[in-house]
Parts: sequence; structure tokens; C-alpha cells
Amino acid sequence: MTAKLAKKLAATDPVVGSWVSVGHPSVAEVTAQVDFDTVVIDLEHTPTSLETVQSMVHAVEAADGDTEPLIRVPSNDRVFIKRVLDTGPAGIIVPMVDSPEEAREIVESTQYPPEGARGIAGSRATGYGQNLEEYVTSANDSILTLVQIETEKAVDRAEDIAAVDGIDALFVGPADLSGAMDMFGRWGSEAFAEALETVVESAHDVGTPVGTLALREADIQARVDQGFDFLVVGKDTKYIADESRRFKQLYENYAP
Repeated sequence: MTAKLAKKLAATDPVVGSWVSVGHPSVAEVTAQVDFDTVVIDLEHTPTSLETVQSMVHAVEAADGDTEPLIRVPSNDRVFIKRVLDTGPAGIIVPMVDSPEEAREIVESTQYPPEGARGIAGSRATGYGQNLEEYVTSANDSILTLVQIETEKAVDRAEDIAAVDGIDALFVGPADLSGAMDMFGRWGSEAFAEALETVVESAHDVGTPVGTLALREADIQARVDQGFDFLVVGKDTKYIADESRRFKQLYENYAP
């Protein structure tokens, strides 16, 4: 872990990442070779096991460049968060966080005592115990903790959530938020844009950066214009589908 990602987020420097939902180290590694700032490994909506996650984290770190892995965990589960952090990522993203109370629980799960309640062990993150003291001493200041804003309740409380000590950034989940607003997929709607802008402004009022996922070129431009500090642009399955469709069409254009 280089902690470069943490420094860029803290300084609100532009950060760009990619989303990986295919649970295979090769997919994580080839994505990291593009030299994104981060590769987000999704565990909320995938069947990926922790053993595979650890191999994917290792693959990202082994790629040339400074790409660092973030892991989107399935939920605010203290035991699972502990086990994920033991694989050695730069940090975690936790979905469906609606209140500052939940955010404080998450921070407690990521921090070693006395600040938090994370258990100490000789895991991969600590060099299998060889760097235990060094890691435990530094981890509380280097592990990134991001929480997702995905409901109208979370939008309303975005400033309070962003203000929780130990929350490094907010991350808007556009699909779930638009669904919660009963306008799924209406990315260009005025109400959806207002909700996004509310989150950005609320977080910035307390000095917390905000990111989101952008799957279309138009979304990238729109989110930059709305003031988002970092974007996860595209995802592995969409890259595969889009390029497969494009090359199939190229063949059909030339075929007799």
C-alpha cells in the first residue's frame, strides 16, 4: 500500500478509478495496468470469495504503477469488514449508509483500538505478522473509509454523514439513488441532478470529497461539471460487452 490514493483524496486532487465485478485476479491486474488511481473490487453484487479477493488485491499491487485497490463490501458488517481489511486493500466502500450513527459504526470497524474495535492479527495486511507493529501503528491513518449515499434519507443527511470523523469520502450510488427516487435510469432528470448537487455541496461544506460511478461519456462530463472530486469510470463487464458488440458490428459491416 503506497497511501498515494489517500493523499490525493485528502488534497481533493482529481482521482479516477475503474470498477471490477468479475472475480478473477487477471481482470483486476489488467485493469490496474491502465494505471487508474484505484480499482474498486465489488463484493456487494458478486459471488466473489474472500480468497479470490485477496488474490485480486495482490494482482492490483503487482501491476506496474500506483493503482490501489478499494473493496466495496456487501454491508456494514464489522466481522466481514475486518476480514476484508486483513487482505490488505487501501480501504473499503460501504453501501447504503443513511445516518451519521451508521457512519460512526463503520469507522469503528476500520480502526484499531483505542480509536476503534478492529481485531489485530497476523494477516496479509501485516505481512503475515512480520510487519505487525508497523501496520497496526499506521493503519488508522491510512485505511480509507468511504460510505455510499443511495437513498433520499442519506441525501438529506449527507452533511452530517460527511462530517463524521474518519469518513474520508462519500460515494454516490447512482442506480440505487435513482431507484429510491422512483426515477431509475433517468440520469438527466432535474430532480436527480439536484440530489447529486445537494450531496456534493453538503460534503464540501465540511471539507469531505465526493465520488460516484459514471458509465457513459455524457455522465463523466456531467459529474465533473457538478463538482464531483473523483469518478469511477466504467466497469469490466461493460467494457467487455461494448467492445464485443463493436467488433461484432465491424465484422458484419465487412462480411459479404
